[in-house]
Amino acid sequence: MARSAKQKQKLLYLLKILTEQSDEEHCLSAQALIEALEGYDIKAERKSIYDDIAQLIDFGYDIVLVKAKTGGGYYLAGRDFELAELKLLVETVQASRFLTVNKSRELISKIEKLASRAEAGQLQRQVYVANRIKTANESIYYVVDDIHRAIQNNRQISFQYLEWNLNRELVPRKGGIPYLVSPWALTCKDEYYYLIAHDGAEDKIKHFRVDKMARIKILEDKRQGAALFERFDIADYANKTFGMYGGQEETVTLLFLNSLIGVVMDRFGKEASVRIRDEEHFSVRVKVAVSGQFFGWLTGLGAGARIIAPASVAEAYQRHLRETLAQYE
Repeated sequence: MARSAKQKQKLLYLLKILTEQSDEEHCLSAQALIEALEGYDIKAERKSIYDDIAQLIDFGYDIVLVKAKTGGGYYLAGRDFELAELKLLVETVQASRFLTVNKSRELISKIEKLASRAEAGQLQRQVYVANRIKTANESIYYVVDDIHRAIQNNRQISFQYLEWNLNRELVPRKGGIPYLVSPWALTCKDEYYYLIAHDGAEDKIKHFRVDKMARIKILEDKRQGAALFERFDIADYANKTFGMYGGQEETVTLLFLNSLIGVVMDRFGKEASVRIRDEEHFSVRVKVAVSGQFFGWLTGLGAGARIIAPASVAEAYQRHLRETLAQYE
């Protein structure tokens, strides 16, 4: 690009320099800005820098002048995200198991560009992606995009659902026969991303891990299950479906030691029906999907938790414990 053409872009490059190189701890003097512009083959004088800064401020950019004998200068104060918010976004990306290592690094690299270079360095120091358990599905972005488009356009989808085999390979379930569902919502649970959908063949609500979906197709057929989703509560569904494993839904009454009230609130929410039983115990009546995951959660609480009702669920839990213990006898 010719020098004259770049010269016309001086204001844009000045904003780029302030965005990338300045923050509250790193001010840029007029001379520093002149030298930085020279790096882009753009000439500037001190007076023109003052005029350009004034134009940017007049346009709406929050540029602050720090007056000091040493270390003074300009910095871009108004940014879309504060450093603490960017750190939170980076940590969320790292913790998301439905993102591959490569996709996580790509996203974090983009997040870093929302900060100054110095602040980006702080973000880089908290990145520990490699040792996190991550999905192997590199097409996750496209799957999510297709699901969103199907929801927006009120269309059904088909897809292959994958599972691991003993060779550590992701292979299609049911011999590759496509699943056919009506997508209604996406939700995060236990660091994974799930599709909540209506299965027309069984006329019931099901969920699928998005990172295990492949070969997704948006169909011409309109979605089914609208009546079910008019009264559907995603948060309630996720809370009662332990580990997002399905099971027969039951209303159960559980007895807990008082010391476990925090565990119960974290699991079922403050709207759970809690009743004080005696000085040491309380009970809670909740809907759960009875499954091995639910029993595993109870087992983790040891003698501090017990199923009171219904008797059929308590008996199923006892069988679960006996079968587990039998493997060690």
